Amino acid sequence: MLIRRELMKTVERLFAWMKRRQPAPRSRPEPTLGIVKRPAQAGIYAALYTYLENRFANRVVLTFAEIEDLLGFTLPDLARQREDWWTSPQSAAAPRFADAWILAHRTARPNLHALTVVFDRLP
Repeated sequence: MLIRRELMKTVERLFAWMKRRQPAPRSRPEPTLGIVKRPAQAGIYAALYTYLENRFANRVVLTFAEIEDLLGFTLPDLARQREDWWTSPQSAAAPRFADAWILAHRTARPNLHALTVVFDRLP
């Protein structure tokens, strides 16, 4: 009889504990909200995207020569002659060179006289 009473107390404590216990949080994947990184869209400029994406600094200043070293080829003549090559939105038919900094969440501000580009992180 004593053993049975002890067993019942133990079962009651177990049930009480189970009622108080909170369920473990379930790990669910984060919703993407339709935002997808598209480094493949940077095409031949993907090396520049990778470089900018992996920089911790909010501002990255690169010379044209450094950009060309990253890419492995020379920049188009228009990149050296016109600021709008760096700053204007592109048409759907145009090459997606700006994806390199847009996908890295940065803006490009060229200085054609100094042959440099400042890539600032977007807030």
